[in-house]
Amino acid sequence: MDIFLIVLAGILLIVGFLGCIIPVIPGVPLSFIGIVVLHLSAKVEFTSQFLIGWGIAVIVVQLLDYIIPIWGTKKFGGSKFGIWGSMLGMIVGIFFGPWGIILGPFVGAVIGEIMAGKTSADAIRAGFGAFVGFLLGTLSKLIVAGFLMYYYVEAII
Repeated sequence: MDIFLIVLAGILLIVGFLGCIIPVIPGVPLSFIGIVVLHLSAKVEFTSQFLIGWGIAVIVVQLLDYIIPIWGTKKFGGSKFGIWGSMLGMIVGIFFGPWGIILGPFVGAVIGEIMAGKTSADAIRAGFGAFVGFLLGTLSKLIVAGFLMYYYVEAII
């Protein structure tokens, strides 16, 4: 049973790491569930403080992943149209592979701002803010998922 739990935890961590880049998959929560599954095996035991601390970190990063792109769009002069466009662009971008995922928030924010009647320069600035916010959110998720993968590898070796 332990081997099954260790392998399942590894799969969850890998899928979770990929989910940090693919917006449809809840990456960091899956990575954390992988650590909890590993903890359920007889081979590995994490402290309660470790699990609670990383659980809080996962919640914070997930919340920030939604807040940072909105903040980036607003910081660079975007409106609610740009924010909604950025979110829709991220969803539509999934269907266009890695480039769509990366450029979707930017294009969506630009289209949203143009629909709101802003000039192209203002729309591009808001799109850039959405893009920066998306990158910062993705980076923070990758960092947390990377640490959780590190603890997995350290625990099973």
